[in-house]
Amino acid sequence: MYRFFIPEPQLQYPIATLTGPDINHVKNVLRLQPGEYIRLFDGTGMEYTGQIISISSHFVRIEIIEKTAPATESPLHISIAQSYLKEKKMDLLIRQLTELGVSFWFPFFSERSVPLPDQKKLALRRQRWKKIAIEAVKQCRRNRLMEVGQALSFNEMLLSAKNSDLKIIFWENADLALNSNKIFLEKKNIRSVYVVIGPEGGFSKDEIKKALQQGFLPVKMGPRILRAETATIAACALLQYMFGDFV
Repeated sequence: MYRFFIPEPQLQYPIATLTGPDINHVKNVLRLQPGEYIRLFDGTGMEYTGQIISISSHFVRIEIIEKTAPATESPLHISIAQSYLKEKKMDLLIRQLTELGVSFWFPFFSERSVPLPDQKKLALRRQRWKKIAIEAVKQCRRNRLMEVGQALSFNEMLLSAKNSDLKIIFWENADLALNSNKIFLEKKNIRSVYVVIGPEGGFSKDEIKKALQQGFLPVKMGPRILRAETATIAACALLQYMFGDFV
């Protein structure tokens, strides 16, 4: 059954209304007809089964028949702070992190971040990333949208992690491995993890010092140096296995 994202203002229970590009997708791509069934999700965890009532050039009207809350979300709240990478790499990461069950993602700027876009470009990129996240949620059957946050400075990023159960910064020179017993012994009942991934050039010693002062735990992933985007995906998969719902 086809799935569509329905923003809350377009859902007036028991009637939902699809607008914008979804009209063309329903009418001309999928060629759905009144009487057929589709699924909707609102990004907050709820999913709806509905029957198409009418299709026009301005909207698709649906009658909601069933409302459910499928258990597709991870019990682990993962926040990813990603040092800004080249745009195409960021686009792909958004899709993959959504599929992996990440709750919150945002870019930040570190000493070795490349490129450094202006505020106008950042706003446009953020809108694009939100759209990519929505499309990825449709595909992977999640019912909550991954939140895409605003870009922060390095210091702002560190301060935003204060309420997390576990704060990790990946650093190739760290002594502690991610699967170390120290993490399990010192951090029980972990429900939220804040993960910081550096740029392709790595973190400076001064940045690691600041992270330590804010209670971050520097860890390494293994003996090999990974590209930044590879490290992000690997870290999320490992954390979901260790504390989330990967079995």
